[in-house]
Amino acid sequence: MTKEPMTHPANPPPPGTPVEFSDIPGTTLFDMQRSRQGYHLNMFCMSLMKPDNRAEFKANEAAYLQKFPMTPEQRDAVLKRDWNRMIELGGNIYFLSKLFSSDGLSFQHVAALMTGSTQEQYAQMMLQGGRSIEGNRSKSRRKSARSKPERRKRG
Repeated sequence: MTKEPMTHPANPPPPGTPVEFSDIPGTTLFDMQRSRQGYHLNMFCMSLMKPDNRAEFKANEAAYLQKFPMTPEQRDAVLKRDWNRMIELGGNIYFLSKLFSSDGLSFQHVAALMTGSTQEQYAQMMLQGGRSIEGNRSKSRRKSARSKPERRKRG
């Protein structure tokens, strides 16, 4: 997978383009490319809808994952329950819900893990209207804001 180029804050990408979405912190666009990349990961998750498959998976997770032609990175992310990494590797949250439900976890619990907060902190943030947009609009603007004081010190 190739990295999408970052744009300069003075030259924002066109609205609705993958590059535009790649500049938003915490946003992973589930587009056609990512859908193809995560197909087998998502099909593994869907297999967990059947009780017999869940039991087989729980009995030996690594062996069960070998039934699906996933990448080693995808298998590793599943075994580590690295939810953000699974999404980066093409996992769709609605398919991944089959895995975390099999683990007895709720959407709220996993969302809290993905944002680095406790379940209580996450619930409170959502009750207050969600994550603040301050500092969360653009990765490139964050970088340029951090580098400005450094430039002044040198100059």
